[in-house]
Amino acid sequence: MSLDVRALLNRVYYRYPSFLIDIVTEHEPGKRLVATKNVTVGEEFFQGHFPGSPLMPGVLMIEALTQVAAILILERADMSPTARTSLRGVNSAKFRRQVVPGDQLRLEVTLSRARSRLAKAQAIAYVDGQVVTEAELLLAIQPGAVYVDPTAHVHPAARIGAGTTIGPGAVIGSDVTIGKRCRIGSSVVIDGWTEIGDETQIFPMASIGLAPQDLKYKGERTRLVIGRQNIFREFVTINRGTRGGGGVTSIGDRNVFMAYVHVAHDCHVGSHTIFGPHATIGGHVGVEDFANISAGSAVHQFCRVGRHGFVGGYSVVTKDALPFGRTIGSRPARIFGVNAIGLRRRDFTPDTIEQLNRAYRYLLLSKLNTSRALTQIEHDPTLTSPEVRYLVDFIRSSQRGVILRRPTRRISAEELVADE
Repeated sequence: MSLDVRALLNRVYYRYPSFLIDIVTEHEPGKRLVATKNVTVGEEFFQGHFPGSPLMPGVLMIEALTQVAAILILERADMSPTARTSLRGVNSAKFRRQVVPGDQLRLEVTLSRARSRLAKAQAIAYVDGQVVTEAELLLAIQPGAVYVDPTAHVHPAARIGAGTTIGPGAVIGSDVTIGKRCRIGSSVVIDGWTEIGDETQIFPMASIGLAPQDLKYKGERTRLVIGRQNIFREFVTINRGTRGGGGVTSIGDRNVFMAYVHVAHDCHVGSHTIFGPHATIGGHVGVEDFANISAGSAVHQFCRVGRHGFVGGYSVVTKDALPFGRTIGSRPARIFGVNAIGLRRRDFTPDTIEQLNRAYRYLLLSKLNTSRALTQIEHDPTLTSPEVRYLVDFIRSSQRGVILRRPTRRISAEELVADE
């Protein structure tokens, strides 16, 4: 095994003589670990438990399983080198038989759930194939101190949260604030007045918070504000804002930015969005919650992508992309109706999806202009969902206009009847 067991156990809140693992025999990273403990008559705890009838205390069998669980948790790739674990609770513990000198304990732990601060594991101890102890273990995970690789350059004035790891060659500027339990990869550059929320991952070579690529920018103090649990993959570039655009570029929570994504100055990205590789959004763009911008696509400055909107690969968006819809193409982009598959995956009800389909038919398939189509939608007694109202408001509030160009393929009368 490649694990340094003693180094990992040194990060558990226990020391000799409570070291209860001899060797690791099986290891599935992040999932399962099997270790053994040879129980000898020389163990210190046998001196008083019990004289003349040595018996391994049940609490120490739990401790041995806890140490195996600690190794399994601490060796995960997303764990900071300074993280620590401690036993928080034991559920459903059962002791099936006694453990005495000469027994060899087989300690098997399977990780059932692991979050940033708490992990749950199923633990079983065997002797000669027979279960002697089993329990569900709850382990607390403390983030520990900040870990900075010796080759990284972190300004003394930068504020770094507990448990954050900063990799080799990374550069962190003086006005940067990074939250707790973040992972900053090698050669990442974070500069400017930048705030990054907890548990965010930034992969190697990304550039976060540098000056905007706007010729009007003259070095004024502008900001980049990033929420929690975002993922920025390799070579992502995020620029901070400009004075003329409001001074702030903002990103919400739990977004995924794949390799080479670019977010320009004064953009406002919501939460739970996905940007495919090489997706690019120009200055002042708004991307609302749960939107998906696929690989190689570009969104023109000052445009919006609506909530739950889907932009297909290598599309060029020069007007607002409708919420709940599929916008695809480049000469120009066209609207391909409701993103029904994506909405079903996000647990939209069939009735809501059908109402959106009906609203889209008014916009795309009727011979009404946009204003009259919106009026019809507002007066249709069957279209009452909040999503339909939001769709109407999104179109009415558009400054650049919305993409309502249909696909070039003609739709037959039979298809229209079937769609109804």
